[in-house]
Amino acid sequence: MTNAPKRALITGVRGFTGRYMAAELASNGYEVIGLGSQAGNTPGYYQADLTDAGALRILVEELRPQVVVHLAALAFVGHGDANGFYEVNLIGTRNLLEALAAASTPPECVLLASSANVYGNASEGMLSETTAPAPANDYAVSKLSMEYMASLWMPRLPIVIARPFNYTGVGQAENFLLPKIVSHFRRRAQKIELGNLDVWRDFSDVRAVAQAYRGLLEARPLGQTVNVSSGRTHSLREAVSMCQAITGHEIRIEVNPAFVRDNEVKTLSGDASKLRALLGEWDTPPLEETLRWMLTSA
Repeated sequence: MTNAPKRALITGVRGFTGRYMAAELASNGYEVIGLGSQAGNTPGYYQADLTDAGALRILVEELRPQVVVHLAALAFVGHGDANGFYEVNLIGTRNLLEALAAASTPPECVLLASSANVYGNASEGMLSETTAPAPANDYAVSKLSMEYMASLWMPRLPIVIARPFNYTGVGQAENFLLPKIVSHFRRRAQKIELGNLDVWRDFSDVRAVAQAYRGLLEARPLGQTVNVSSGRTHSLREAVSMCQAITGHEIRIEVNPAFVRDNEVKTLSGDASKLRALLGEWDTPPLEETLRWMLTSA
């Protein structure tokens, strides 16, 4: 008699990361079900409002997931409604944890996706999980608040918190920098407006991030916070040069002062030693490989 596949619930399943997370879990033998805010009648998909605690509790009891990946969030830092960050990222997450804790069949692991934005701009260089948070915008504050709130539920729920650094891939919205650059090269634009080109950031591939999240679900470092990062940095100038080398297209860069942030940190990189200690050989493809995938996708 074979064991039935574990039922994995992904919130935000139709978002950028959610689609890759669903594929990663399905290809590794999980039964994937998902929640999202949009309407839809796809099998295994359920429309849900995380701010409706009562309806969410009923739905979670019906679905009874064994593992949960909580990705649903307002994720674009420039989103105009500050209250929305707290309503979705903080209160919505609390409602989900309350529903999971009340379920008659408790989950084996709940992965909460936070953000390396919680480190803010106060620290430069290699950031580890012990670096003091210094959130610099409402999005980051909402994510750090979510982490603190989740700690209240750790005695009752098997929670792991992931702090991903920058990551990208096919399907990411063009209001993020690398997709914006890729889009300009794909349509062979003559110029692009960017901010400071000489900032260095830690970029991962969304497919590798999904693999890391699955690995954390299975390693179950309960009650812990884990960076998800490459440990390598590239400047935006380098990213543009890579795209030029891949496509053979030259593009004129114009620095728009409106895109240049005061006191911007020059280098931010995530210390991934804890993640690799937990997962072993995990790594992300080189940035050039990820950009090639994005530039050549249909």
